Amino acid sequence: MGLFLKRVCAILLTAVICLGLMSGCGSVLPKSAEIQTPLVVAYDPFNGNFNPFYADAANDHDVVGMTQINLMTTDRNGGVVYNAIEGETIPYNGTDYLYKGPADLSVTINDDGTTTYRAKIRDDLVFSDGVKLSADDLIFTYYVLCDPSYIGPSTFSSYNIVGLQNYQTQTTDAVYAEYAALAAEIFASGPDHIWADTDAWTQEQQDGFWAMLKQVWAADIQGFAGYFVSEYVGDYGEMILGKTPEEITANEGLKIAFATAALELGGIGENGIFGTISGKTFDINNGVYPTIEDLYNEIFAQFEGDPRGWMMATGSEIDILGTTAATFISKYGPLDESMNGQGVANITGIKKLDDNTVEVTTVDYEASAVYAIFDVFIAPLHYYGDKSLYDYAGNKFGFTFGDLSGVQAKTSAPVGAGAYKFVKYEDKVVYFEANGNYYKGCPKLQNIQFKEISEADKITSISSGTADIANPVGSKTNFEAIRQINNGELDGAVIITDSVDYLGYGYIGMNADTVNVGGDPSSEASKNLRKGLATLFSVYRDVAVNSFFGDSAAVINYPISNTSWAAPQKSDADYQTAFSKDIDGNGIYASGMDAEAKYAAALQAAIGFFKAAGFTFDETAGKFTAAPEGAKLSYEALIPANGVGIHPNFQVLSNTAAALETIGFTLNISDPPDSSVILSQLDAGTQEIWVSAWSASIDPDMYQIYHSSCIAGNGGSDTNYYHIDDPDLDQYLLDARSSADQAYRKATYKACLDIILDWAVEVPSYQRQNILIFSTERVNIDTITPDITTYWSWMNGIELLEVYEVK
Repeated sequence: MGLFLKRVCAILLTAVICLGLMSGCGSVLPKSAEIQTPLVVAYDPFNGNFNPFYADAANDHDVVGMTQINLMTTDRNGGVVYNAIEGETIPYNGTDYLYKGPADLSVTINDDGTTTYRAKIRDDLVFSDGVKLSADDLIFTYYVLCDPSYIGPSTFSSYNIVGLQNYQTQTTDAVYAEYAALAAEIFASGPDHIWADTDAWTQEQQDGFWAMLKQVWAADIQGFAGYFVSEYVGDYGEMILGKTPEEITANEGLKIAFATAALELGGIGENGIFGTISGKTFDINNGVYPTIEDLYNEIFAQFEGDPRGWMMATGSEIDILGTTAATFISKYGPLDESMNGQGVANITGIKKLDDNTVEVTTVDYEASAVYAIFDVFIAPLHYYGDKSLYDYAGNKFGFTFGDLSGVQAKTSAPVGAGAYKFVKYEDKVVYFEANGNYYKGCPKLQNIQFKEISEADKITSISSGTADIANPVGSKTNFEAIRQINNGELDGAVIITDSVDYLGYGYIGMNADTVNVGGDPSSEASKNLRKGLATLFSVYRDVAVNSFFGDSAAVINYPISNTSWAAPQKSDADYQTAFSKDIDGNGIYASGMDAEAKYAAALQAAIGFFKAAGFTFDETAGKFTAAPEGAKLSYEALIPANGVGIHPNFQVLSNTAAALETIGFTLNISDPPDSSVILSQLDAGTQEIWVSAWSASIDPDMYQIYHSSCIAGNGGSDTNYYHIDDPDLDQYLLDARSSADQAYRKATYKACLDIILDWAVEVPSYQRQNILIFSTERVNIDTITPDITTYWSWMNGIELLEVYEVK
């Protein structure tokens, strides 16, 4: 994924290899073109798993990324560049950028409803060890990701690829249906099944099924714990554990401790001592941490040994049952007699068309599938697999079916076609050297080092010369530290600062089913009630976000992360500040208004909305005295601020409550110490107003959050907490996710956002940021890739990066 340029030194390099000389770029380029001084990048601790199939920690993944190339090229907004071999010019922030990459991609929705994803790889790609890259390497990569024994982070095999289920279970559709039904019967019977003469399964099958189910359940809990850490450690890690997010994510014990505490399965007492968890006590300040097994046992005990309770509580029943059924079938399901005992030799939906072209066909179309299918590293078959076990025509794919032990074992020294070659990981430093075979051109820097440096030392590591690039947390404290070094500036003689939006956003939500007039959530009166509240929430966002985050966050005006390519831009003709118009559609704020004037104007606008909603207003007293049927003069706002008001939106609620009080409204702020109280209300649909944050993905699909089928009880994901039920919105959501045209999808999602804002069920609040800092004294700032974004890192165009040579 990146800005790829044509290779300039591979031919010379090949000649040097033939002479038995070094393979580094220094041996093939003029001395003046190579920079020997290493670039040093400050990093949080590595886990040391540098396998492109299995690396899941972000830092390990960066190490892998230095050595690999990605099949997909994306632009600065995360959009797919389909014609990457010749390149596409795509504007960002008013500047046109040319994007080139290793493959042309296409997505075709076929007449029969299936979708074909085709990748044509350029024919001059070479791995760092000189072996030519071909379609066989991509076929090998895909089959590793589809093997039933694969347990890595990729979601490739979760998509409905034609023939994948047959291959993984080694059965035909008929046999799968038969045994899936049997697995469902065993599941329904429960772990303590009472046997009867009519049972259609054996004791071995019963015991085996539940043993497998518990294994899958344990993996689900592991993933659940990981989700809590990845989504919430940035905002709540220090609050809950007294540790920085970097300290927590770098320590497996602290990660489990954070997840356990966040789930309220064991509270943190004084001096970091946990309460009882699974009959044990832990002391995180002295290195005594709970394990995933402790978390598993505690949750398991709460459901009396029956995993079905956990599945139903987390909404994962169907996924787990399906996964377990597949495993069950692969163990107990006999081969269909029509197959003559041969099993399923290949995945019919994955085909090699020629030496450079591969296609994947799915049963249907899903917009997000393009990222899972194309967003993969092309791993070298000859290194990670076994070439003697590869014969595409003979249905051999580089390893033994069901056994990826050889692939998984290669964790310490990644090999690929990326810009740099891995040298070693030693004394908390990862060493790289330039890859002379890199197709974009021989990198200018001969050596790069990723050095483990604590969060507390990242900023001073730049000023002291220990590191050249670092990524400290974007806090007010850190921004102030940078300014002190830079004579009051974020960009100065010592440090250059680059802020990058976090993949997600904060918001204030309103439940249309509990905040309405006359029991009709979709009526104009109901919308006006919510717009009155939203207008006040909106006007207080600036001061609250700035006081909490400083320069590391910004107010947003649409319910979508600014990181998304579908997010409206300020340069768009129809871009508007959220809830900035009154009941008549006129602008609330005049140019040059100070904060107090804006607050007063917002209050008057809110009064207008409440009157239109049917509330009775005493003009003499200047207060509302009665609510229309189904509405109230008092509402509750839930906020997960740890019981002490520590949250960026707490000030928004407080200021709004004070303003509402002056006109006869009451906003009761509820800040429970146990945030699970809020989640319980969201799941039950009883909440009125609440504060939370969404995490985002590269694809802007909004179906699970806003489609009416996802309201609790409607058979979907139960994550439409807003209870917005609008047929036009439903149709737009379906239209957007079923199209491959990005321009059409962006326009359609804009229509979705406008409907959501018109319903006034969500007030977008803030987009927080992470920061990157560069040494002005040692890094040639002009060679850093411009316009860094969440999807376009400093490592894009890394072959062009320069440091000043130390003589």
